[in-house]
Amino acid sequence: MAEQLDDMYRDIIMEHYRFPRGHSSIENPDIVNEGHNPVCGDEIEIKVKIEKDVIETVSVECAGCAISTASGSMLAEICEGKTIAEVKKIAEIVKALLKGVEYDDNIDIGDIEALQGVKNFPVRVKCALLSWTTLVDAINAKEIGKQSLRSSTEEK
Repeated sequence: MAEQLDDMYRDIIMEHYRFPRGHSSIENPDIVNEGHNPVCGDEIEIKVKIEKDVIETVSVECAGCAISTASGSMLAEICEGKTIAEVKKIAEIVKALLKGVEYDDNIDIGDIEALQGVKNFPVRVKCALLSWTTLVDAINAKEIGKQSLRSSTEEK
């Protein structure tokens, strides 16, 4: 049974990698941020359009591994239509899931659950977190009035 679950999760990740969501072009985005994972070289650019504290559209351009690309695709898919607070909560859940820590499983995280196997490969956790770190850093920067930044999964 566990092997079937692993196969299903692997299929979900590969489907997001091959056909990533969030490639729509966004004119005049409210948030733009670039992220970098120095461990493996993944690069990401996230653009977000927000209307009244709700994420209207997300664009994710990723040049990276399958895990990084799939995670960015999942981010684009789940964040549209969510409030900023909901997105931050989902990002916390993603981080907990990838670190093997308990999280609020009453919140629907869609395909993101497929990333749970990444926790068994610590070097790949940063790949899966890159899009989420990049988005949350941009949201936090916008909330304090900062316009430009570049995120990294490098330990601070």
